[in-house]
Amino acid sequence: MTAQPDILCIGAVLWDIIGRSASHMERGSDVPGRITRLPGGVAMNIAMAAQRFGMRPALLTAVGRDPEGEELMKACARMGMDMRHAYRSEDLPTDRYMAVEGGNGLIAAIADAHSLEAAGGRILAALRDGTLGSAETPWEGRVALDGNLKTDLLREIALDPAFARADLRIAPASPGKAERLHVFLGHPSAVFYVNLEEAGLLCQTRFADSAEAARALHDRGAARAVVTDGGNAASDAGAHGLVTKRPRAVLVTRVTGAGDTFMAAHMAAEARGAAPEAAMETALTAAADYVSGDTNL
Repeated sequence: MTAQPDILCIGAVLWDIIGRSASHMERGSDVPGRITRLPGGVAMNIAMAAQRFGMRPALLTAVGRDPEGEELMKACARMGMDMRHAYRSEDLPTDRYMAVEGGNGLIAAIADAHSLEAAGGRILAALRDGTLGSAETPWEGRVALDGNLKTDLLREIALDPAFARADLRIAPASPGKAERLHVFLGHPSAVFYVNLEEAGLLCQTRFADSAEAARALHDRGAARAVVTDGGNAASDAGAHGLVTKRPRAVLVTRVTGAGDTFMAAHMAAEARGAAPEAAMETALTAAADYVSGDTNL
């Protein structure tokens, strides 16, 4: 693979272990269903979706040299993922994510991204040694940044001259990690992709809807804020003003990866020159197709 990437996806590439059941589930439920293991992680999910929408992603991540890591690298290669710049650790195990989804949505999930956190700035080598960029010749394309990175590394990225010209697109990974992204409030090019709960955590309040949340996050220092709210309206606030659109109603068959699909579709639409309203429409359609199972992504 020799083509120059047009987007860098920085963060988690791991094994997704997902248990799904059509049954309504609560604490202690024991129901029939299906358990799958697939390449996943926020950065990986964004890269897969970005590739599907015509972009050329490259992944900056950490993958162990254990058997699970070797298997994961082969799976990524079969999918056409550019893993040339991945940090391969001899002593860190390959990360994993485990989730249970019922007919009533996500029941519980655990993200074990400790190896990514331990690898730290080593995953950014290609952006600092001249391979993809450096402090003197910064990367000028899009960067999808995964909130699974530790706060210290996120703070380092926010100030790093190697990212000075990048179009930063940031996803918190989960509500539990949303507050790590405070370091990008006030950053001149950071675009936040968050859900309603994550926006509330960043602003230390609760919002009635995505429009209120997007405006507040923009007012708080986000150069741009794109806020989703499940099947309710999503909003995009920035220098262009406010765009709010409602997704079409679908039967939800899966949840994990929906936000990453929305983000990738939105970025790809804008890379093709779409205006904010059209990009939002494209992203909502892609997310609806994904959660309804109408795509093989």
